[in-house]
Amino acid sequence: MSSPPLRLRITPPIGESFEHFCDGDTLVVGRSSKADLVLSDRFLSRLHARFFLEKETWYVEDLGSRNTTLLNGRPVASPMHLAAGDLVKLSETVISVEGFDAAAEKPRSAADELSSSDSILLRSASELMAAAEKESGDRMKLLNEVHRALATSISLEELLELVLDRAFAHLRPEEGMILLKNSLGELDQSATRRLPGASGEFLYSRSLAKEVAEKGQAALVLDAQTDIRFAAAESILSSGVRTLVAAPLLAPDANLGMIVLSSRVHVRRYSEEDMELLVALASVAALRIRNISLAEEAARRRALEREMTIARQIQIALLPEKLPEVPGYSLFATNDASRSVSGDFYEVQTRPDTGEPVIVIADVSGKGMSASLVAASLDALLMGPIEVGHPTDAICARVSRRLNARTPPERYATAIIASLDPKTGILSYTNAGHNAGLLVRADGSSERMGGNGLPLGLFPVADYDRAELALAPGDLVVLYTDGITEAANQAGEEFGLERLEEVVKGQAREPLVALAVAIETAVEVFAEERRFADDRTLVILRREPE
Repeated sequence: MSSPPLRLRITPPIGESFEHFCDGDTLVVGRSSKADLVLSDRFLSRLHARFFLEKETWYVEDLGSRNTTLLNGRPVASPMHLAAGDLVKLSETVISVEGFDAAAEKPRSAADELSSSDSILLRSASELMAAAEKESGDRMKLLNEVHRALATSISLEELLELVLDRAFAHLRPEEGMILLKNSLGELDQSATRRLPGASGEFLYSRSLAKEVAEKGQAALVLDAQTDIRFAAAESILSSGVRTLVAAPLLAPDANLGMIVLSSRVHVRRYSEEDMELLVALASVAALRIRNISLAEEAARRRALEREMTIARQIQIALLPEKLPEVPGYSLFATNDASRSVSGDFYEVQTRPDTGEPVIVIADVSGKGMSASLVAASLDALLMGPIEVGHPTDAICARVSRRLNARTPPERYATAIIASLDPKTGILSYTNAGHNAGLLVRADGSSERMGGNGLPLGLFPVADYDRAELALAPGDLVVLYTDGITEAANQAGEEFGLERLEEVVKGQAREPLVALAVAIETAVEVFAEERRFADDRTLVILRREPE
């Protein structure tokens, strides 16, 4: 008569419960790879308890565990017989005796397969490292050697090769592989090594990588041929029984990837001690990889900052070094970038034939380097039509067409282009989708400069209108970009045109530089030290009193 099989349900401290069938006469449970049922429970003894069959009756006995074994809440001091429904507690793991029959096993999830497979041991790498810190003797000597070897100043490629050197020297695999996460979080094969004569595909599995590189578990696979994760690797089946050990590359703030070592069993069979050593090696390597990555990132940042500084210097050089002097008028302009470079632009150019000043203020869509490059291109496109004497509406039409041909659809610029006749005080201007200019009269009244066309470069062909206004002595025109009016405080409220108008009216008779400082100060106070999201540019024109 055959012995009744033992059917158990295992509920580990972490993860889902699963069923286990014991068809033999004995089942040793523990966290060691030598156990028949290996469980990931940090307080479990290596060989914690044994279930065994004697005279057609199943018993459980404690194997001298540190935390003892409980049967229905009672310590197991000597073998105690089992009945259906009994609960056996091993540390934080609860084992329920489901029965003694060959009832069909219900379908199990992938998580159950991972947890219950007799061919694999999964352990928390963080817990293994905590335990390793308490080790002494030969283990600590080896770890100190690894620390010293990895402490030299080397490149990432050299570091990975050195890690494989140490792994091959102390764990003697047939093949090893280091996989690092890229910017998308995917694993890239960054370094590999094989002993002479080893061939075929590297022993690797996506589901195992998920456990190691994503969940931070160390893994010991005792027989890859019997593990469902490697069923698709046909070359493994023809190369003999394979054993594998893997550890995550855990840095303090991230899981950087994993290291995997494998070998045929007759060459090298890995143990739980090997897994603990690889975890220690991987932990040291991860810190060095992280440090190298941070150093390289800092170097890239410094190089970018130098490039941005140079770009800002070039951009400043493109702005007028000195505004033209126009008898009877005052001009002032300023540009403050929210980043290293600005997408705002201003220009005051005098027509060579008439001596009329043409004022330009523009705001390119987007921010940063790309916006600044479009601003530089816009500057070049404006010079020709201004010099040949085109009116402002014709300048906008011509520049818009050329800008559209040179830039992608999402790149365009809003602008106001104004031409001043100093003798008559007539200011002719075209607004290409820009914020309305502010006109403050000498008597303190104010009005918005009307007219609004399409932004420059938005469409291949666009028509623009030209408006005119007459500046009397004492009248003031303020042109600005939306970085001023849209500056927001902590509550998300914007500075707005009304506040700008109030400041301008209060300071309209002051020197223009004082007016510009008053505007900037008012915006900064309103923003409550919040970082500005956009560039801020001002161009101010006043007809001085006679």
